[in-house]
Amino acid sequence: MKQVDKDILKLSLPAIVSNITVPMLGLCDTAISGHLGSEIYLAAIAVGSVMLNVVFWLFGFLRAGTTGLTATAYGAGDDVGLRQVFSRALGFAMTGGLLIIVIQIPLMKLLLLVIHAEPEVSDYVARYFLISVWGAPAILGVMAISGWFVGMQSTVYPMAIAIMVNVINIGLSFLFVFGLQEGFEGVAWGTLCANWIGLIIAYVCALRFRKGKKLWCPIKDIIRGGGLGKFFSVNSNLFIRSACIISVSLGVASAGARLGALTLAVNVIVMQLFQFFSFFMDGFAFSAEALVGKYSGGNKEEELRLTVSALLKWTLGMAVVFTLLYSIYCVPISKVLTDQADVWEGITGLRVWIGLIPVVSAWAFIYDGFYVGITSTRKMMSATMISTIVFYIIAFLHYDDGGLSLGIVDNKALWTAFLCYLLLRGVILASQWKKTLRYRFETSKSTTI
Repeated sequence: MKQVDKDILKLSLPAIVSNITVPMLGLCDTAISGHLGSEIYLAAIAVGSVMLNVVFWLFGFLRAGTTGLTATAYGAGDDVGLRQVFSRALGFAMTGGLLIIVIQIPLMKLLLLVIHAEPEVSDYVARYFLISVWGAPAILGVMAISGWFVGMQSTVYPMAIAIMVNVINIGLSFLFVFGLQEGFEGVAWGTLCANWIGLIIAYVCALRFRKGKKLWCPIKDIIRGGGLGKFFSVNSNLFIRSACIISVSLGVASAGARLGALTLAVNVIVMQLFQFFSFFMDGFAFSAEALVGKYSGGNKEEELRLTVSALLKWTLGMAVVFTLLYSIYCVPISKVLTDQADVWEGITGLRVWIGLIPVVSAWAFIYDGFYVGITSTRKMMSATMISTIVFYIIAFLHYDDGGLSLGIVDNKALWTAFLCYLLLRGVILASQWKKTLRYRFETSKSTTI
């Protein structure tokens, strides 16, 4: 195996393991709430988790932006830059988390209005949300530190942090619910405490990783030092991109709900298959962010091109493997996830669409990683915005006897729109990659002459 492939796997495998641990916490919370005597608790956990995820997904830019900027500084051997990115990212995370806490009441009311849960469920959702939301600074802080670790070419630390936080969360949730008899709220208290413990663990890991070197910058260097404009530019573009991605996810969920409970159940399974594939592709995307960023920062064009070529080969391999897996076994997999025969029938009707998900979506994941690595996030934002508009046009606009109409036709049209959205993102980014890379190194050469 070539060294470049070893470097890729060294970063990708821990990231994949870390991604896979994430659903385990949700399953545990669901299992605990499912043994409290009422299905209302299950519904409340599901709705409350979605509400919190929407909020924190909007801040997903913090992880990616921190990775790209850190990797660039790492490749350039800029230790001051590394400390500036760490300080700014963690400071921004704390500020953003405190802002979420300040606006928690109107934020919760807005999200409840959008989701439109039943009144009895909404009461328990509010209890869960108003406890868990106090962990916002900790969650965003861990997100920022994890992004910094990936930029420093380490995905082992983020993996260890994610596993420890999940184990602590599960243990504390059991303790609060069954040991301290806190009932439904105990799940939220367990999550809240685990998140703050996780921030402490992540920070201690960062100190240990630095081996006695300074981790922070003086305040004047954080505010006035170089790269501040780049920091906000990169992250603002990624924020808009995150908002577009969330809008598409909500669009799929909303359209499925309009088509009925059965279609919604089928779409939950299909989205789970998409997310499972994304766990693997995100691992390789993290590698792309770290390695491309390192070689970009170090002006090592040949190494960067070799890494990109190798990552594209890994992406093709993953796409082929999962396409075969989903094309052949999507129905048996669905039978593991549900015992409803009508859902199996719905999955069978979407077999072609499900089989296309990996080969269509893989390129959006990996090229996102490339662009994050060279911190060219404006093109990522533009590609995602265009793709999002196309998704809504295909999904909700159609011709009938009366001309152009607004509304969803059927589930196949919805998933066609989703696949087009994913494919277009990858195609746009791929078509711009060579030009972007050439400009990046031409600019670098001109500034060093």
